[in-house]
Amino acid sequence: MGKVIAGITTSVDGYVAGPGDGPGVGLGKGGERLHNWVFGGPWTYDDEPDSEMAPEDAAWMEEAMSGLGAVVAGRWTYEAADHWGGENPWNLPFFIVTHRPEEQPEGGAFNFVGSLEDALAQAKEAAGDKHVHVMGGADLIRQALASGQVDELTIIVAPVILGGGKQLFEGFTEDIELEHKGVRQSQYATFIDYAVK
Repeated sequence: MGKVIAGITTSVDGYVAGPGDGPGVGLGKGGERLHNWVFGGPWTYDDEPDSEMAPEDAAWMEEAMSGLGAVVAGRWTYEAADHWGGENPWNLPFFIVTHRPEEQPEGGAFNFVGSLEDALAQAKEAAGDKHVHVMGGADLIRQALASGQVDELTIIVAPVILGGGKQLFEGFTEDIELEHKGVRQSQYATFIDYAVK
């Protein structure tokens, strides 16, 4: 059976989005810089990224994607990403945790589920022997960690200080013990992998 792996990009000061995140500005004001590693360099909401990932970042992404069988995200992430234009960016079973699961989107690209527990159960079944990725947002990752269902945590630290926005561990009070598994570094990010004990 695969693992449940939570992963998200943060700024050096622990923010996963700048202020005012939402549709059209999914990572908030100034938050685009968090994902420079994804797009191979600086980009803005107004201009489509036209660069490719740096080789180090592409290698990390390829390794991470090779073992995935399903993805879980929160409703706010879905909304802030403007529903990814109605197209599943992962091409894997994609489960969205929402308080309004009856608002199931048409087309079958996304599956709305009423609780994290149910989303993880359905994602594990869909993934089979592969891993489930909990991509966020921050609140969903905190919930997943608090539930004890996360096997590994990857924090990707962008060399950016945002000074405000949404923090990954804001209000988190659980005592979670992590074991360092490895680190990789590129021009645009440091990838830190932990096992969750």
